[in-house]
Amino acid sequence: MTPGAEGPAPRRRGRPSRTAATGPDARTRILEAARTEFAERGYDKTSVRGIARAAGVDAALVHHYFGTKDEVFAAAIELSFEPALVLPQVLGGPADGLGERLARYFIGVWENPVSRAPLLAILRSALTHEAAAKVLRGFVLRRLLERIAAELDVPDPTFRAELAASHMIGIAMLRYVIRAEPLASTDPEKIIGMVAPTLQRYLSDG
Repeated sequence: MTPGAEGPAPRRRGRPSRTAATGPDARTRILEAARTEFAERGYDKTSVRGIARAAGVDAALVHHYFGTKDEVFAAAIELSFEPALVLPQVLGGPADGLGERLARYFIGVWENPVSRAPLLAILRSALTHEAAAKVLRGFVLRRLLERIAAELDVPDPTFRAELAASHMIGIAMLRYVIRAEPLASTDPEKIIGMVAPTLQRYLSDG
């Protein structure tokens, strides 16, 4: 390689240049670093500079891709839930199985250790910091509940979707945050089996 060449190969090894690291790989690194930082440090103690440092990029690049800390936080939530990939599967099946599919999706996200850690931090942060709560509300309302409500052929679809969400978030609080027994150690399949009919009642015209 000539002395002046700065092709992609040097940036793909080790820590990338803080000023030159761009592209999908840099964005992915930033997002994964953000999820880890929020999980380990919580919302209040996580900073854009800290995320940039963990990703090996300049803080300006974090702002370039995601804007503010709140927007990075929202992207970290989305990475855990992946609504664009999963919700079509949840909503696309037979209507009488919607409650079970939704319960299985939600419990599955929380049972996965990779997605559970940042979600725990997100939920705890939302309980103590209004900025985090605002971001979480916005994500839940816009990215999850509005999509679910749009597919429901029932009266008051948004209200019903919010009831379903409140039920599932309550389970998450007791099982994964407070770790109340016996719920905390109950087999996930048993929880899904008992919760699914209630979600189905919320989401169907019954």
